Amino acid sequence: MPTVPGTAPPGEGPKTADHSPAERILVDAVRDGRCILFLGAGVHFPPPDGSPFTYPAEERPPLGGALAVQLARDCNFANVVPDELPTLQRVSLCYEKELGRMKLVDQIRTAVEEGTRPSAAVRALAELPFSLIITTNYDTLFEKALRAAGKDPFVAWFDAKGDSPTGEYTPGKDPSAEAPFVFKVHGDVNHAESIVVTDEDYIGFVLRMSASDRFHPIPETFRYRFQKWPTLFVGYSLFDYNLRLLFRTLRWKIDKAEIPDSYSIDKRPDPLISDRWEKEQGFRFIAADVWDWVPWLYGEVLGREMSL
Repeated sequence: MPTVPGTAPPGEGPKTADHSPAERILVDAVRDGRCILFLGAGVHFPPPDGSPFTYPAEERPPLGGALAVQLARDCNFANVVPDELPTLQRVSLCYEKELGRMKLVDQIRTAVEEGTRPSAAVRALAELPFSLIITTNYDTLFEKALRAAGKDPFVAWFDAKGDSPTGEYTPGKDPSAEAPFVFKVHGDVNHAESIVVTDEDYIGFVLRMSASDRFHPIPETFRYRFQKWPTLFVGYSLFDYNLRLLFRTLRWKIDKAEIPDSYSIDKRPDPLISDRWEKEQGFRFIAADVWDWVPWLYGEVLGREMSL
């Protein structure tokens, strides 16, 4: 398969990039299979102008804003809630009111699944030795990329009803790079009851965060490893209120000195949030484009260039 032209030899990273000692620690953790990957919708952004990579619009699932616009048009949001900018949570609530929950989930499934394909960045991340992956994405693109890489993922998703234990890793052995555990914290499009998308869904999810261990919305495997391994956030902006709320709840009343650092790949970190989270939550913000940084990580960990 073709590789990225003009990059440094494997193990040296891009010629123009300066990488911090903290990033080198992260590389070691990923290489050793001791890092949690937290995957967000931003991983589906197109590559920037001048990138050797391509990701055509027809192959990309819509991001939250674009999906909100599609749904708003179908449910007549502008007339139901005049003078309000369409956000995915509010538009989804309107869509559910006007057209029903089944139609809402069907529309989301169509938008994120039909004709879409994993990007080169997603395929590269799937090749890396992550044994634990948690994602807020509804689509199945990462699971497809894992299987294409010869892996056998165990996939579980949020149980919105809360009347059964959260899905746990059950094959009888620990998750591994070859058989990773993927947890879809906001649901899976093929399991309509699991989807967290409206304002009310998010309220219900947050309330579940206080449930007992057996019924907690996050599997114990992840909650335990969050306190032992670093977490790599790819495809997120911590400007996202829901993500900050989720992660703060997971680390509630845990001393920052007792947990490993987390790393957020964000081209333009919000200065107010990054300052607070670096001090209070042990976050390290890496100001980089995913399409530049993932190829560097891939080369450092696997010793070869990332395929186009």
